[in-house]
Amino acid sequence: MTEYKLNITGMTCASCSSRIEKVLNRMDGVKEATVNLAIEQAHINVSDDGVSVGDLITKVEKAGFGATEIRDDTIGPEEKPDNREKGILIVCLLLTIPLVAPMILMPFGVTWHLNGYVQLLLATPVQLVAVYRFYGSAWAALKGLTGNMDLLVSLGTTAAFGLSLYELFAPSGNHQALYFEAAAAVTSLILLGKWLENRAKHGVTQAIRALMHLRPETARRQEGDMEKTVSVSDIRLGDIIIVKPGENIPVDGKIIKGRSELDESMLTGESMPVTKTVDEEVTGGAINGSGLLVIETTAIGKETVLSKIIEMIQGAQASKAPVQKLADRIAAIFVPIVCIIAAFTLVGWLIYGVSSDIAIINAVTVLVIACPCALGLATPTAIMAGTGVGARHGILIKDAQSLELAHKIDTVIFDKTGTLTEGKPELIDQSGDFLFIAASLQQGSEHPLAKAFITDTKLSEVQDFQATTGQGISGQIDNVVYRLGNRKHMQNALAPFESQAQKWEECGHTVVWLENDESVLGIFAIGDKIKASAKQAIATLKEKGITPVLLSGDNKKTAQSVAQQVGIETVIAEVLPADKADQVNQLKAKGATVAMVGDGVNDAPALAAADVSFAMGTGSDVAIHSAGITLMRADPALVAQAIDISNAAYNKIRQNLFWAFFYNVVALPAAALGLLNPVIAGGAMALSSVSVVTNSLLLKRWKP
Repeated sequence: MTEYKLNITGMTCASCSSRIEKVLNRMDGVKEATVNLAIEQAHINVSDDGVSVGDLITKVEKAGFGATEIRDDTIGPEEKPDNREKGILIVCLLLTIPLVAPMILMPFGVTWHLNGYVQLLLATPVQLVAVYRFYGSAWAALKGLTGNMDLLVSLGTTAAFGLSLYELFAPSGNHQALYFEAAAAVTSLILLGKWLENRAKHGVTQAIRALMHLRPETARRQEGDMEKTVSVSDIRLGDIIIVKPGENIPVDGKIIKGRSELDESMLTGESMPVTKTVDEEVTGGAINGSGLLVIETTAIGKETVLSKIIEMIQGAQASKAPVQKLADRIAAIFVPIVCIIAAFTLVGWLIYGVSSDIAIINAVTVLVIACPCALGLATPTAIMAGTGVGARHGILIKDAQSLELAHKIDTVIFDKTGTLTEGKPELIDQSGDFLFIAASLQQGSEHPLAKAFITDTKLSEVQDFQATTGQGISGQIDNVVYRLGNRKHMQNALAPFESQAQKWEECGHTVVWLENDESVLGIFAIGDKIKASAKQAIATLKEKGITPVLLSGDNKKTAQSVAQQVGIETVIAEVLPADKADQVNQLKAKGATVAMVGDGVNDAPALAAADVSFAMGTGSDVAIHSAGITLMRADPALVAQAIDISNAAYNKIRQNLFWAFFYNVVALPAAALGLLNPVIAGGAMALSSVSVVTNSLLLKRWKP
């Protein structure tokens, strides 16, 4: 499977994005194609031996749109404002103001009419702009046997302008029944609406732009005794990079010399600077404080943390939430339905007996007040704003589905080690003097508890090392077979150490047993501090009516001790990694909407099984890839914050969709009944999409 990303130009409404999706999804070899109107991008998954990116671009162009491949991190809407478009807008507004002035002054008792030929002189340049701006897209839509917003506007403005020309030059024409102001005002207001909409959409993508700006274009590479400034793209793994005070760190790496405070707030949401010294990892994009750092490069390009963050956010912003499906289905048939309503309006008024110009203007009003844009922008703009505000607070949301579902969560399952605890196990106590044997066995283990046994002493070589998932390890040292692990892994009587083991477990320590083929030799108490924010995080979830659950492979007494300290009543302990997903599914089967929070490789199946999954960004890559939401700080309090963001985003989606549907349901009948004039209709249509985007932008004000 290969994924291509395309920047799409020429889209004006949800009908356009639906049209492109249909065209691409009908191609042989295309597995799935989604088009996001808000960021003007298409994401296409094709079979590896399927279509090429050139084939995709050709198909989009035949549909009447422009397309270019996205090779690097690109956002979509142009970052810099288009001064040419702004200039055209200003000219159109200046020409339109005199045309609509009589209508504006009329309620104040001022009667004033422009000469018809002056109206023609003012309106013609604006109509030519409409030809340039709308007609090409409308014609392309017609050729594709579909419709879009530009088709509606083109029909409406052409009808109003054409009717006015007829009335102006007809021998018996009525010079008082001219609608040049309607054609000009509709064009100008829609141009104004699009300009405001693009500015608002730029604000929605501000968070990801800020992340992109964290990456410097150059870096100082040490070459022998010299420092050379090179492009970041020329940096290779193992290169030594010099970072001076106040500079952005250009790559992921490990400090080999120096000490400094780093500002990682844009990456993790942590406002306080973090002290870093020799042998500690640094992340590209962080801002160096007052120290000089010498860094060995450990990741470059798309493998850096910052690139992965940007890719994750872009993926979420390009994905579609389930709630958007209804809007997409309506958008696909919206324009034809509006054209039918306009035709019925025209015929109906003629049958009713009004003059042809009144009937035409009522039909024009139907055409220009309809707004498929609001339907297309309602969900993606809220998703973009939600993922953006999440990223600023250290919460990375991988897809729109996770963002939408998170507000429904009623049960949160927490792993213990590294999630509620620090994940830095320490040897607290031991019975029996066998630490050297235990440490020798653990040198071949990747289990988190292995870190507690690490010593600086030279260890013995281990033969026939084996690991039994969820139980422990075994190996041969000096021709003696040893087993190290939990009770299930032991084969000898446990009684000599059982009493001490229970005391340690009641204190919340994990007990590790060591035996040979003859007897249990000793036990070790491993302690892991509970995170400072864990208790408050659990309390916050309870306040929201969410049930917290502790799911652990540790023994029951240890798990219950930790749960009691943080305020969790429901404990599921002594669960093998392979069985964690079953526990998640059992809760889901009872009707719960389940979230899983974990950080280890053994949490991946449970994360995949949950309705919404949270991975600690400090955890394993497997856990992060399995999760829908990644918490960049190892702070369980972020779970409640992510749910809050989901609630806020989902509320915005509902508000936007309500407004989009309500607007069209009310506006179309009002226009068909002749209760509106085209100028007001054009303004309402332009403002409808702007209001949706602006409402989504309010999400940026969210604070934990």
